[in-house]
Amino acid sequence: MNPDSKTFLKQLVETPSPSGYEQQVQQLVRERIRPWCDEVKTDVMGNVFGIRNPAGRPRVMLAGHCDQIGFIVQFITESGFIYVDRIGGVDPTVAVSQRVVVMTRRGLVPGVIGRKAIHLMDEDDRKRVPKMDDLYVDIGAKSKKDAEKLVSLGDAGVFVQPFTELANNRVVSMAFDNKMGTWIVTETLRLLHGRKFDACIVGVSTVQEEIGLRGAQTSAFASEAEVGIALDVGHATDCPGIDKKKIGDYQLGKGPKICRGANINPVVFDLLVETAKKEKIPYQISTAAGGTGTDANIMQRTRAGMATGLVSVPLRYMHTPNELLSLDDLENCAKLIAAFCARLKKDQDFTP
Repeated sequence: MNPDSKTFLKQLVETPSPSGYEQQVQQLVRERIRPWCDEVKTDVMGNVFGIRNPAGRPRVMLAGHCDQIGFIVQFITESGFIYVDRIGGVDPTVAVSQRVVVMTRRGLVPGVIGRKAIHLMDEDDRKRVPKMDDLYVDIGAKSKKDAEKLVSLGDAGVFVQPFTELANNRVVSMAFDNKMGTWIVTETLRLLHGRKFDACIVGVSTVQEEIGLRGAQTSAFASEAEVGIALDVGHATDCPGIDKKKIGDYQLGKGPKICRGANINPVVFDLLVETAKKEKIPYQISTAAGGTGTDANIMQRTRAGMATGLVSVPLRYMHTPNELLSLDDLENCAKLIAAFCARLKKDQDFTP
């Protein structure tokens, strides 16, 4: 992977951006894509658009959401402990004892998720799966007044784990879901820089996916795109405890997952597969009987309908503070999307 691109990936995943609080990471995106776009803009939702070849046809929207799961401050005790509600699909089981940061107007406030120590639990407590309201954030405050000097109701936060390189070109970090998708969009714009092609490419770093695909809904409408590709993570199933008969067989390092199913336009699917074969890019086929739970869901139903595709990168340990993927898969995904965009013709018909 291009060293500069890897540095940008690290910046993305380590910059907190829970749904509704994405402003700082979107500033990084704007600065990154500006040299490669004819136009860069941000809408009132916070979606960032990078547009190449605005007069081109067809119009293609590439969507990678930049928000991550997290929490919001909702109550401070008299002793200065902070109770929070989850933003998105936080699993309380993996939240226990995690380090966190709370995003405030004065900067990041560090803390830790607290819970009664196992030594102090009775047998029933030890068997019970924790709920969010069993947990609290300890920022070291001595009292409510002390805590309120640092944080306010409505401040949001995230779990903190750094970007770390592992063996075999694999990496682990918080928030690959889905800063990785935003990275693919930006990397695609980089790969297309200086090339001539027919299509208009509307790269979008979408917001608030984790709480209902909200940014994709407004940006898909505004883009007026005929074609849309959602870039997201998908489950890798090559680790213990997963029933492949139920989920499918998806492996790290074997390439991005090209989805097929009701949410996917068959012409887009075929073109993605043909492009992967022509460019000798490894790929895997994933399936979705109905909706995919990604931005592709809402993109497909925008205006009079959008010809949608979904390309995912296999990920282990999704919605935990330590998600794991292969940089080879990530890089191959960006190469696939860039090649797909470059080979589209202005008279392309996406009618099934």
